[in-house]
Amino acid sequence: MVKLLADLLDFLFPPRCPLCHAYVDGQGGWCPACLQRALQFHRLPLSVPMQAALTDAWALGVYRGSLRDLIRHLKYQKKRSNLPYIETFLQATVNMPQMQELLAAIDLAVAVPLFPAKEKERGFNQTELIFSSFLARQHIPLTRCLLRIRPTRPMYELNEKERMANLRGAFAVADTAQVTGKNILLLDDIFTSGATAGECARVLKKAGAKAVYVLVMASDHR
Repeated sequence: MVKLLADLLDFLFPPRCPLCHAYVDGQGGWCPACLQRALQFHRLPLSVPMQAALTDAWALGVYRGSLRDLIRHLKYQKKRSNLPYIETFLQATVNMPQMQELLAAIDLAVAVPLFPAKEKERGFNQTELIFSSFLARQHIPLTRCLLRIRPTRPMYELNEKERMANLRGAFAVADTAQVTGKNILLLDDIFTSGATAGECARVLKKAGAKAVYVLVMASDHR
């Protein structure tokens, strides 16, 4: 029945590549050239202060161009129809040596949290939506051991000093027993200045985490 419905949807709304819009085989499909162009797994540069809290940081692709619209339309327009494309994109990384090494090193994952009022307004945490199915296939628990305990201003309008002040005291660990001695994968949709990831990692390390790694869907930093 499920396959019949999927076939009917493909007939009524022929699936297209999210980048070039060429016809593809099924919902969530990419044309090979666009998937190869979007998938640019790269290590993110970390400042000296960030290196004290973060063991390593990776992005799966670049933000501008190939992945920008997929993320923004999910995040701001609640376009969940983008999720099959994102899941296909993530699944394409499974056999990459960098991803295998990263996944083998961690015990659990946690998404950068939203303030509860913000999450209620949006209806979801977009980072959890992006990574949840992928992590479930890898048998890696996605926990909510990190909380955002006060609202913060949008980071894009702040300078470096203001960003640090904006984030100070914004995060807390819900249960230190969940993180003590654990290698944690911190997830986010994008990585810009790295200030949010750095503060989350600092809080996790202070609560007893052994190591914190970062994985984001997209970043223009190299």
